[in-house]
Amino acid sequence: MNKDLISGFDLERKDINAIFDLTGRLKKKKDNTMLKGKVVGLVFQKPSMRTRVSFEIGARQLGAHCMYLAPQDIHLGKREPVKDVARVLSRYLDAIVARTFSHEHIIELASYGDMSVINGLSDLYHPCQALADIYTLYERTGTFKGLKFTFVGDGNNVVNSLAAIAAKVGLDFTVATPKGYEPDKDIWRQALKIARETKARLVHTYDVNNAVKAADVIYTDVWTSMGQEKEHKKRLKAFKKFQVTMDMFKHASKGCYFMHCMPVHRGEEVTNEVVESKHSIVFDQAENRLHVQKAVMALLLQGKSK
Repeated sequence: MNKDLISGFDLERKDINAIFDLTGRLKKKKDNTMLKGKVVGLVFQKPSMRTRVSFEIGARQLGAHCMYLAPQDIHLGKREPVKDVARVLSRYLDAIVARTFSHEHIIELASYGDMSVINGLSDLYHPCQALADIYTLYERTGTFKGLKFTFVGDGNNVVNSLAAIAAKVGLDFTVATPKGYEPDKDIWRQALKIARETKARLVHTYDVNNAVKAADVIYTDVWTSMGQEKEHKKRLKAFKKFQVTMDMFKHASKGCYFMHCMPVHRGEEVTNEVVESKHSIVFDQAENRLHVQKAVMALLLQGKSK
């Protein structure tokens, strides 16, 4: 693996295989000392529950020390240049998990620091979430071949990351969005190029009914993310026809799963009935954030010394 995990495009198929293999083993054995003596810093601009808790507990279960640096502790990019923060923290830490608004801050931390940088979320990518999501599917099915993974909603950072990982592993991925909310064009083109090599079928459409037809997974995310609050009313109107309902599962494959990266705004992007249905595996996804991220940290940091 590379020094950092900035996006799914940083990973080769063999890296993803290694992450998933180690995830399965770590899930069976909660505590070990693989990262004894390592120090992981959580540098967050955005509040979080799952990302913070899963990384903090995961690091400790691997024997590492973990410290949380809240937005007011650093004021990343405001109190001092990001490149200075990166060079200073490199003297103290073995790894940084950064959760930022701007993806450029992730790039800058990785460029100027010699510690490993793990993208815990940025405006462009959410790679650990996508890895956990696709691992959760693999854990259930044991394969990617012949499966249709459908995302309904906003073409956001989660979509960008799912596209990258799906393309790498050869998983067919369909995205249905309203007009004006498409996935990032450059990222989608990059994923399509990889998909041609792995034989994955990547499709973007505005037709939600066609997107969910014969789907093995129906996935959605919030319509209004942090930093987009002023657009809330506009987004509610734009996404009205993209709400995930139980009716969608009548057109999907038998046994279709429902996935969501959480938090869930029940009654907006998905009905409460779907979240609580037999189709829902959202809490398996949330749990697997812990196990997948432990594997990522272990593979990045084992053998790495200050």
